[in-house]
Amino acid sequence: MYDVITFGSASQDIFLKSKNFLKVQGSNFPTGEGICFSLGSKIEVDNVYLSSGGGGTNTAATFASQGHKTAYCGMVGDDIAGKTITEELKELKIGIEFIKKTKERPTNHSVFLNCDCCGDRTVLVYRGASDVLKKEDIPWNKIKNTKWFYLAPFAGSAAQMTESFVVFAKKNNIKVALNPGYNQLTLPKPALEKILSKTDVLILNREEASLLTKIPYQEEGEIFKKIDEMMPGIAIMTKGEDGVVVSDGKYLYKAVILKVKVVDSTGAGDSFGSGFVAGMMQKNDIIFAVQLAMANSSSCISRWGAKSGLLKKGNRWKKIEVSKNLCN
Repeated sequence: MYDVITFGSASQDIFLKSKNFLKVQGSNFPTGEGICFSLGSKIEVDNVYLSSGGGGTNTAATFASQGHKTAYCGMVGDDIAGKTITEELKELKIGIEFIKKTKERPTNHSVFLNCDCCGDRTVLVYRGASDVLKKEDIPWNKIKNTKWFYLAPFAGSAAQMTESFVVFAKKNNIKVALNPGYNQLTLPKPALEKILSKTDVLILNREEASLLTKIPYQEEGEIFKKIDEMMPGIAIMTKGEDGVVVSDGKYLYKAVILKVKVVDSTGAGDSFGSGFVAGMMQKNDIIFAVQLAMANSSSCISRWGAKSGLLKKGNRWKKIEVSKNLCN
């Protein structure tokens, strides 16, 4: 039996860093700023780093690193990238028997263009094989032997399966942690309500929490009041540099971030969410889970990629202070 099976995307991540990537401003960019390099030229890159990514494999890596028996269930392309990802997961002692291959699309890819001049980055994303996962691709009879499902963000048609996963989990006494993406948060209201009513841990950033509740993210009390009405479990709202707030319906738990030198922010959310659930699996204590999640995320962003900096079982790590107050 597995302790946890993760679901979500699997991606080949390519990180490029160059002093020749320049920051420019212009009204053609939605953010008002863009990254620029000479058209038709060969651009020298100072550093390159390759690793697997995607919410499904990133979260699996945390659970395996924390000593939990873990498997990943998802789709990769029938290509070199898909093979590379599968081999990397094997090396991390993550079960790969639930991975499907497809010739329909290549494996997901993300190319990170890191700009030396400002420390910021732009990400080029190809949503490939992971987004064509279908219900018939899931080995339902084989995945029921686990204690937890961790559902990372789904995009494309795969988002439609969220309800199926949650309903299946509850029928088989499997706990559910859900970190929904935009495509899941904008599912039809009846489906979303059903999903949330069966979710044990809900992980959102503040923009997602605002999208779900239709309440400005600055109004934290109202957001959690609304979410507590929608679901019986634990709700988490991460706030970037402003820390995190967690509600169990009775108490609000708050913590600030650990100060570290940020090398690469890839996987920050995945390492926090999976770190929290790993903490709950170990001690069933929210304060401990927040502390482990924050330490895992801080360690993750201190290294390149979403997996190389993850805490391993037995590592020493700094515990932040977590406040606990009654919900209003």
